Amino acid sequence: MQPNQSRELVSDKSLVDLTVVIPTYNESENILGLLESIRDKIPPSLSTEIIVVDDNSPDSTGQLVDSFSQALVKGNVVGTDSEGKGRTQFSLSVIHRDGKKGLVSAIMEGVRSSKGQNILVMDADLSHSPDVIPRMVCELSSPTTDIVVASRYVRGGSIIGWPFKRRLISKGAVKIAQYGLGLNKKVTDPMSGFFALKRHIIENLQIDSAGYKILLEILVKSNHARVKEIPYTFTNRTAGKSKLDNTVIRDYIKAVYHLYRYGRTSGKAMSWLRRVRKRRTVLFLSKAGRFYTVGASGLLINYFVSVLLFSSSFASLGYLQATIVGIIVSNISNFLLNKAWTFEDRDFAPRKTLRQYGLFAAITSGGAGIQLGVLHVLLQSGFSYEAALLIAVGIASISNFLLNKKLTFGEKIWG
Repeated sequence: MQPNQSRELVSDKSLVDLTVVIPTYNESENILGLLESIRDKIPPSLSTEIIVVDDNSPDSTGQLVDSFSQALVKGNVVGTDSEGKGRTQFSLSVIHRDGKKGLVSAIMEGVRSSKGQNILVMDADLSHSPDVIPRMVCELSSPTTDIVVASRYVRGGSIIGWPFKRRLISKGAVKIAQYGLGLNKKVTDPMSGFFALKRHIIENLQIDSAGYKILLEILVKSNHARVKEIPYTFTNRTAGKSKLDNTVIRDYIKAVYHLYRYGRTSGKAMSWLRRVRKRRTVLFLSKAGRFYTVGASGLLINYFVSVLLFSSSFASLGYLQATIVGIIVSNISNFLLNKAWTFEDRDFAPRKTLRQYGLFAAITSGGAGIQLGVLHVLLQSGFSYEAALLIAVGIASISNFLLNKKLTFGEKIWG
């Protein structure tokens, strides 16, 4: 059978109700069970097509789906659900690509060849339960909803089977997207790979980043889209190999930078800033600039003290001990400079100063925990100590500024 033979079951002159796009690479152990489950869970009244986009999997995932589709047609199973109830229309097709071209481009190729009024995207590794699909479709039918996101982090959602390292990377990526790209009020899981949207949302977008998750770009560029989140339980794959590696992390960072620049040049960020009073903006940016100037000095102190103790000829501390000493030294200098210069608090009464330092130390200790956690993850992922340390210190400094501004020195976040 040719790759798209089963598509003939759907008229070329009309749209179907739903397209399910599933990108695959080496998912032969999971894909058939997933397809069976999707067919069983989708409401029979919906005309539906499933499009598998395979990146020339060495384990013959695409050919396996071809054979499955042929068996469905020969057995007259296409067009009925597992209980024999009639469907309006149902089809299964495979797009065979000639190489591993990436997740985002696979999804977009599936979308371009689709006929669905609504499009649902999900992974093939069984981490996204088809049990959630009926509710996603139902929510998307509302005239006040454009995008439905299956969220791991909204109330009722959860993750099963992830180690601490994977959870830390995921939460860090979410926070970067929320605060770096202005999505904090829109959606709690912008990195979800399980979502559905109305066709016009994605048809009107130019998707051009190499990010790991396409939803992030859709949310940034469809600024006025109405988003509904529903909870689901993400279950870590039990078969096959995870696609998360250092290349994926680098692609994500590049995608965030690309989308940040998009927001700046599109005028959305500037139009938002114009609605904020000029004085508050100037004050906030001024203090942020001072805080990070102090932070830069502390970063240098932290970095060089840590490296000196870790890799110099006269010291041989482990990376953990060396980093802790660097944190303590930089913490003291940062507090004094921020109190006197950044927040212009010249009241050094002992009781007040000790209380402030206690808060400052507690907050920076939390930042230190973040720093050490990120450092450990990056070292385990193959980064050098020096590079991992630099990244970890930078991430921890963001939370330090906002919390110290609000809690230690009693100022509003914005202003």
